[in-house]
Amino acid sequence: MNQLAIGNFIAQKRKEKNLTQAQLAEQLGVSNKTVSKWEWRF
Repeated sequence: MNQLAIGNFIAQKRKEKNLTQAQLAEQLGVSNKTVSKWEWRF
């Protein structure tokens, strides 16, 4: 799995659960900026 596929997968699963990037970040104990970087190619 490449970085683009991982970013797409994270974004897709987050949206399926109706979570914002900030909400996901809080659950994972990271900043919302980190989640944004993970998804930046989506």
